[in-house]
Amino acid sequence: MKLRIDSLDAEGRGVARNAEGKVVFVEGALPGEEVDFQVLRKKSSFEIGRLTKVLGGASSRQTPRCPHFGVCGGCSLQHTDARTQMAAKQRWLEENLARIGKVEAETMLPIVYGEEWHYRRRARLGARYVPKKGGAMVGFREKRSSYITDMRECHVLPPQVSALILPLRALVESLSVRARLPQIEVAVGDNATVLVVRHLDALTPQDQEALRGFSDRHQISIWLQPGGPESAQPFHPAQSELYYELPEFGLRLAFRPTDFTQVNQGINRVLVSRAVRLLDPRPGERVADLFCGLGNFSLPLASRGAAVIGFEASRELIERARLNAARNGLTAQFEVMNLFEPNLAPYAPFDKLLIDPPREGAVEIVKALPAAWPRRIVYVSCDPATLARDAGVLVHARGFRLAAAGVVNMFPHTAHVESIALFERGEGH
Repeated sequence: MKLRIDSLDAEGRGVARNAEGKVVFVEGALPGEEVDFQVLRKKSSFEIGRLTKVLGGASSRQTPRCPHFGVCGGCSLQHTDARTQMAAKQRWLEENLARIGKVEAETMLPIVYGEEWHYRRRARLGARYVPKKGGAMVGFREKRSSYITDMRECHVLPPQVSALILPLRALVESLSVRARLPQIEVAVGDNATVLVVRHLDALTPQDQEALRGFSDRHQISIWLQPGGPESAQPFHPAQSELYYELPEFGLRLAFRPTDFTQVNQGINRVLVSRAVRLLDPRPGERVADLFCGLGNFSLPLASRGAAVIGFEASRELIERARLNAARNGLTAQFEVMNLFEPNLAPYAPFDKLLIDPPREGAVEIVKALPAAWPRRIVYVSCDPATLARDAGVLVHARGFRLAAAGVVNMFPHTAHVESIALFERGEGH
């Protein structure tokens, strides 16, 4: 069956309409291509198919760099170039703003690209002992499956981490707890690499010796996690700390390997820089950083002389933010608050807000904003749908205008959309 592909959807599939006008999603197809495809699933309102042959079209197609592409669920867009990927992400952002929020940005910000490969400094690798498949498997899950990909390399992980995949398989296989070791979390700082080994059973002395030897041979730190994330502790070496730097602001931020930090440190530096420029904090202004984490935006804002208060639900992250402020010689206040039931009144008013919520967005916060403040909001989003919903509230119910919006390439080769938006009080406010 032949189709001409019009666009990409949010999962990286080609989108077209067939002769009857029904929407068809074609895995592996790209905008501008004419393709043959095989139907996998038929529904009353749409069909899903798989590309069988490209008959002509897009010059954006490229050979995937990774031999596991198509099986591994880690990437969905390695078969097209960065410009096509980012044009699709910008279109998804614009369409969500228009469809869900009924808003349009006055200015679209230039797309931020960054490194395409070896960018992923945080990853949760599944581990599974499968004797029938030859032993231990370590890697990302397969597409739409709970199986672990039979990985031997990964081009989005830093080279030193990709090089550990096969040695990790051998390590897991050598342990007595190999059938009770579900995951290995990777965290890479500017100074060190940490592997957090999740184990459901106690390690034997021989297991511990194997882990120490692995750490020494590969010059990485190993933490152990017998329970939830809070149970993770350094194992070998006994003392290990991670940090990343924001050179533009002269900052060094310490973090634990289980803390939330941005996956792509190069893009994070650009994102922080853009957020600070858009918010334009001035000495004497009062700025709130909502969902502040360990101070990724708060401390750069404070370095510009603003009076910053960071709010975050995690007490542990608030303690880390306070420590980072002290270590960097900055004055900033950090408070624990459930931002899904926010009460900013005791700390108000604020001249400006920075909001960097999880996928759920920040609708409770934007609904509760008074008419008197703030004058400006910078909203960093990892989900264009919840950003669009919250933008609709800000523009249609809270008197703001959407002055600018744009996308940044935080997760190259995936369908994940990271974006940033600037809201300012409309005329007469």
